Amino acid sequence: MTFTYAPGWAEPLFILFLFILGLCIGSFLNVVIARVPEGLSIVRPGSRCPKCGHVLSWYENIPVLSWLGLRGKCRGCGMRISPRYVLVELLTGLLFLACLKRFDWTYALVPALVLVFLLVPLTFIDLEHWILPLSLTVPGIVAGIVLAIPLGQDAVVNAVVGASVGFLTFRFMEYVGWKVFKKEALGGGDKFLVALLGAFLGWQSLLGILFFSSLQGSIVGVAMLAFTGRAGPRGEEKEDPSKAAAGEEPEEPASTMTWEFTKPGLPWWKRVALVIPCLLLQDIPDVTLDEETGEDQWEPGVTNIPFGPWLALAGLELMLLGPLLARVLSPEVAMMLGGTQ
Repeated sequence: MTFTYAPGWAEPLFILFLFILGLCIGSFLNVVIARVPEGLSIVRPGSRCPKCGHVLSWYENIPVLSWLGLRGKCRGCGMRISPRYVLVELLTGLLFLACLKRFDWTYALVPALVLVFLLVPLTFIDLEHWILPLSLTVPGIVAGIVLAIPLGQDAVVNAVVGASVGFLTFRFMEYVGWKVFKKEALGGGDKFLVALLGAFLGWQSLLGILFFSSLQGSIVGVAMLAFTGRAGPRGEEKEDPSKAAAGEEPEEPASTMTWEFTKPGLPWWKRVALVIPCLLLQDIPDVTLDEETGEDQWEPGVTNIPFGPWLALAGLELMLLGPLLARVLSPEVAMMLGGTQ
């Protein structure tokens, strides 16, 4: 079943509206990126300067224009505002236009925009904090399946199979990595992100997502390692205050395989719900936590890269460039990589 709407003479206005909508949503996603990893509300309080607490007026919240007008500085204290805010806004707006170019004014545009809405914050959160929050990935999996309902039973089955196969495949890879290397080879959140992509793009896309994300992540990681000495961004420094006061060198944290990658303190029923998929393949592994903070002690090494951004990039490439891949590659290869969607 196909749903199509042709704006006709008003199409330029609709295109402009979609781009502005993308900018505004990108502005909201900046709040998500800043607050979700800290466990803060994305609704209250309103936007404010993290240094001086200056509450932003409406004219200081206009996407792109406010940052340019303020010259990238807080009006209250003069603190520098990261250009990342503008980057997220422009990126979201441009991706919205790319989705329109790919799907036109059809129903397929709706899940494409929702997927962009989810992947943009997940990418930037993983780059900065090395986590993929369940509060984004799990609702995203549900959204991918629900949005497939208007397309019929086959689409729903494809979404469910895509989410299930994506999760279980990466869970198995996670298990094998632990058995072979005796440490985490994949982040705990990657399997949920792959399940999200499988729900939106179907199981046919999973091999292509794995291939393109691994290839591109490896190329950039090796280049970064060669030029900067690290394949990925540096993680947050964690130091034992008592040892620092005594002048002792911090110990190397023990390597652990963690099934839980969000902050501790989840209600027992959430823990039970999250651990059920893990029980399909193995028992829950032990988690080494810091005695004072309760957080896991894993630190990214120089060769580690956050894999979430590369999974997100591969998913966007297959969604937006699928027809191009089908023309460039042989039909067999294109079909195998999911590039015929």
